[in-house]
Amino acid sequence: MKQVVAALIIRDSKILICQRTEDQAMPLKWEFPGGKVERDEDLKDALRRELEEELGIDAVIGRKVAAIQHTYANGTSLALYFYRVDQFKREIQNRIFRDVRWIDRQELPTYDFLEADVKLVRDISAGRLL
Repeated sequence: MKQVVAALIIRDSKILICQRTEDQAMPLKWEFPGGKVERDEDLKDALRRELEEELGIDAVIGRKVAAIQHTYANGTSLALYFYRVDQFKREIQNRIFRDVRWIDRQELPTYDFLEADVKLVRDISAGRLL
């Protein structure tokens, strides 16, 4: 099972979401920034590294908000860990995504998110998380 970390980056009551490119697996789906955990890598260290690679920020990784296990139809199984990020240094740069947006939490369900993120998106939008 692959371990994946993702950030729920909050600024001025908005949350950052990112859209995959046409060339990535599950093209044009929306997600929270993050990525795969390398062998022997701490979860928070992995997320800090991924956020620097994808967005050019030096993030302060906050508390774990959710842990989800999901298996896609193709058999790929993931253990996803979501962390809150309220502080970061440097301005966000879109280094790998088709689009990045700051949106109100209530808008989350209007975006076409990755299947593994859908329940979390509903919980955040409804005010049950964060």
